[in-house]
Amino acid sequence: MNAGAVNRGDIAIVKWHNVVMHQLILLRHAKATPLVIGGSDHDRALTDDGRGAARRIGQAMRRAGLAPDVVLVSSAVRTQQTLDALEEAQLWNELPNIDTLPALYMAAANQLRDLLRELPETVRSALVIGHNPGLQELAQSLAGGMAPAGGPAPLARLEQEFPTAALAEFLVTTQWRKLGTGGAALQRFLQPSDLKTA
Repeated sequence: MNAGAVNRGDIAIVKWHNVVMHQLILLRHAKATPLVIGGSDHDRALTDDGRGAARRIGQAMRRAGLAPDVVLVSSAVRTQQTLDALEEAQLWNELPNIDTLPALYMAAANQLRDLLRELPETVRSALVIGHNPGLQELAQSLAGGMAPAGGPAPLARLEQEFPTAALAEFLVTTQWRKLGTGGAALQRFLQPSDLKTA
């Protein structure tokens, strides 16, 4: 029996205060300008459409109550501007703790996972603003092929693509340091195309 459970007859009841639950939101940067010859990928800025899509995602997050208390954001211009657009959408009543991490720039799935494993348990909700393919690969790994309660459609969409300004929300039921394959439940997968133009 779980150490945090009590036994009442044949039913094991887990005490609520022993259940570890965190919220994890993975957000890909919004659409950026193409790379020009001699230019830097790191310095690519958002297009006007990209900034609008990021604002719409921010508004949708606010409506859904997705206002994380910690934000981990890549140092790239397009991820920083995506964060700016979320702030323009008034996502937070109070600004969260924001960490700009150069290591998030084009990070692979295992690198993203390792950074998340370093979060303290006091972090209730974390948002990562980063890049593909690492974000999509991490999201697929965390979901572990398990469809959310709302059905298989969000998982199927996640497996097909993770477009710019798309968002995947997970419920993590382990300690951050134990985050791994199949260690989170996909709650929603949201793309700008799902939202009406604001």
